Amino acid sequence: MRLWIFGFVVALVMLQVTDAQEEPILCRGHYHSEAEAIQQLARMASTYQDLPGWKDRADRVRRQILQGAKLDPLPEKTPLRPIVRNRRVYDGYSVESVAFESMPGFFVYGNLYRPTAGEGPFAGVLCPHGHARGPAGGRYRSDQQHRCATLARMGAIVFSYDMIGFGDSLHLGWDHGHPQALTLQTWSSIRALDFLQTLPDVDDERIGVTGCSGGGTQTFLLAALDDRVTVSAPVVMVSAHFFGGCACESGMPIHKTADLETNNAEITALTAPRPLLLVSVGGDWTKNTPQVELPYIRNVYRLHGAVDAVENAHFPNQQHGYQFMKRQAMYPFLAKHLKLNTKGVLNPDTELFDETRTHLETPEQMRVFDDTHPLPEHAVKPGTLINFSTADN
Repeated sequence: MRLWIFGFVVALVMLQVTDAQEEPILCRGHYHSEAEAIQQLARMASTYQDLPGWKDRADRVRRQILQGAKLDPLPEKTPLRPIVRNRRVYDGYSVESVAFESMPGFFVYGNLYRPTAGEGPFAGVLCPHGHARGPAGGRYRSDQQHRCATLARMGAIVFSYDMIGFGDSLHLGWDHGHPQALTLQTWSSIRALDFLQTLPDVDDERIGVTGCSGGGTQTFLLAALDDRVTVSAPVVMVSAHFFGGCACESGMPIHKTADLETNNAEITALTAPRPLLLVSVGGDWTKNTPQVELPYIRNVYRLHGAVDAVENAHFPNQQHGYQFMKRQAMYPFLAKHLKLNTKGVLNPDTELFDETRTHLETPEQMRVFDDTHPLPEHAVKPGTLINFSTADN
């Protein structure tokens, strides 16, 4: 009898251990200290000594991101069925309201900024936004409009798009707390790149992406997973000790499993050898970038023979956000690597890029659907869980 009880207890304990092992390991927010982050970077660097070793590790990190985000295998790329409407023309650029289906019935909403002068093909730029909430947050914010309009005036076709539960998505009833937020946003960024490439006047060899905060996370994830991105500029987000404060960034096991550990600095290094600008500040978790994250990433670029392709613009006295001076650091970097035309935008006396010609629109002007143009009847209802294993949702 005692032997039976002992065996039962052992089996129960083993079952509990197995269940515990199956629980995903989530690296949320300040998952470890700054000192622990430095130690982790050293452990990761010790796993490779040359370019083949790094490439093997990079493949493992990419696979873990896709598996953790439940995007392995990648879903079928179903028809985008884009809706482009309501063109507005301003000084040097135009804006259109756009929606496309990243999955059947699941719409991604945004605005397409185009230059009104020059002949294509033009560079394409994706602009994901950060976590500024509220009915005028997300892609509606003035800082987002300024950078999109200014890049368009320099000869880029720019697509600014919503995270789930922001902008039009919020207006139509979606919640950013959706359990598939990380999956949906990562896939939507990949499909946003697909959308850009469907435009006949976009040069597929000149594709950039830049975003701040949560948009910075989307920037380095997309660049890590999709080598069609030729240049990227994640702003105030690349940190070895901070893993993102939202479930859409760290709510799925993309950073750590029983087999592999990584962090956002190393994920960003997967961009190598393509041009990369890290924008960092002293007032948030990117305060150590010049001394910690940059050297790790630069070493990866050195293995590729491309150490000069990674740069850092650090603002020790500034806070989190994509404010004026950070945009001023981004513009010349994208202009250089995307071959944009700065004439009439860059002031040679002040060496500043002119944003005064941006026409700031209201959320109502920027929306895709309204009473006159209602949301299609086949649109997925807010809150619905999307089946990524099939094209038929």
